[in-house]
Amino acid sequence: MFAWRSLKWQKSLTIIGNSFALVASIWVFIFIYENGTQTVQSGNWEAPFGITFVADMLAATLVLLTCISGFAVAIFSVVSVIKARLKFGYFSVFHFLLMGLTGAFLTGDIFNLYVWFEIIIISSFVLISLGGERNQLEGAVKYFTLNILASMIFLTALGVLYGLTGTLNMADLSQKIVLLENQALVEICAVLFLVGFGIKSAVFPLYFWLPASYHTPPSAVSAIFAGLLTKVGVYALIRVFTLIFVGDLFLETLLISIAILSIFSGGIGALIQNNIRKVFSYLIICHIGFMIGGLGLFTSVAIAGTIFYLIHDIIVKTNLFLISGLIYRLRSTSSLKKLGGLYSEYPKISLLLAIPLFSLVGIPPLSGFWPKISLLLAGFERENYWFVGAVIFGSLITLVIIAKVWSEAFWKNPQPVKKWKNFVDFCELKHIQKAQLIFPIAFLSVVSLYIGFGAEHIQQLSERIAMELMDNQQYIDAVFKTRANAR
Repeated sequence: MFAWRSLKWQKSLTIIGNSFALVASIWVFIFIYENGTQTVQSGNWEAPFGITFVADMLAATLVLLTCISGFAVAIFSVVSVIKARLKFGYFSVFHFLLMGLTGAFLTGDIFNLYVWFEIIIISSFVLISLGGERNQLEGAVKYFTLNILASMIFLTALGVLYGLTGTLNMADLSQKIVLLENQALVEICAVLFLVGFGIKSAVFPLYFWLPASYHTPPSAVSAIFAGLLTKVGVYALIRVFTLIFVGDLFLETLLISIAILSIFSGGIGALIQNNIRKVFSYLIICHIGFMIGGLGLFTSVAIAGTIFYLIHDIIVKTNLFLISGLIYRLRSTSSLKKLGGLYSEYPKISLLLAIPLFSLVGIPPLSGFWPKISLLLAGFERENYWFVGAVIFGSLITLVIIAKVWSEAFWKNPQPVKKWKNFVDFCELKHIQKAQLIFPIAFLSVVSLYIGFGAEHIQQLSERIAMELMDNQQYIDAVFKTRANAR
């Protein structure tokens, strides 16, 4: 913001700042991995009276993934976002969005989670509407309206929860919620949280705002939205339903039912789309169902599969929308009917783009394959064959969709397209600008390859996170360690 008049300084500060954030997140992740859960009591107010920040393995992993995606999107934004949008504070708002995401993952106070959600909504609304084009504003209205509704439901649930327990600290809530006599009201409160977070996660039937809005902003904005905004809703569901509302058979059944319907509706929706960004938007919905289903099964194997899939999905979905931006730069269109000839004209770039596309499908040994094994095993273990069938259906339909995208965009003969007046062809860019478009995709592709070929390490991490979530006493002890030490 202090470099408001100089876009050159803003671009430099953005890349440098995100580089430092990435290094810091790696250090935090390693520290938490070696030393266990860490907490900070804001203002030195002892829990549960102050605002607690908690970095367990789940939070540290998601902060690391946020910084990886933020670093890639920041570099891509420098070239891909037009000057007119940059002049109105794009980079400042982008950093506020990353701050909101990081805060949401680290907070140990459920009202503070609401505050971070509001920062995310405000920042994302500015980013989605920046430029003021008609389709952008239409998408922004749908996005903002549904997310504000979700926030209202979330806030109502918070009021009920505070009225029941007298606390907002999540570790304290975990201890007090089981002692309440009126468990029927607790279940109603849990359903309110499910609806509020379900809208933010874009699960069935609350998903229709996502494909109506995610294709409208610049691809850099869509990339950070696709990779992280829906996942912060998934994170909130995981945190709340493993720490506060635990072991409710009705909620578990409801979560699995929602997951199955999300997989089917997202897959069918993607199959009939022609705009490549709309295809990817519906696939977000489809694959959210995999994670919600794993949470609903609620076994160690299922939670580990959910966490593994979450790690894979953040990286791949971010990369897919960067790819859509690069394809638009190459062809000045996102319509599959008008695309074609990318492989014959840009063979090296096409092979690079194949990595995230086929990682999404889950072709062995790429990253999307391994978490499905855990989810299928958990489904068989719980004898929930509907969910097993849904995972198989979701995998097959994703394969069909990506095969269609590859055939239409890369293999068929190129179609003549009309370039927009302000469109700058890829070939006209300087070498450094081309590198800034391709490097983020290559960087995230390397991360995806590591997740796939280093699946043993990711599985160990996922199992450790699952163990911590299933036995939340470690989380509670870490939050209250100051009080315990004082005694």
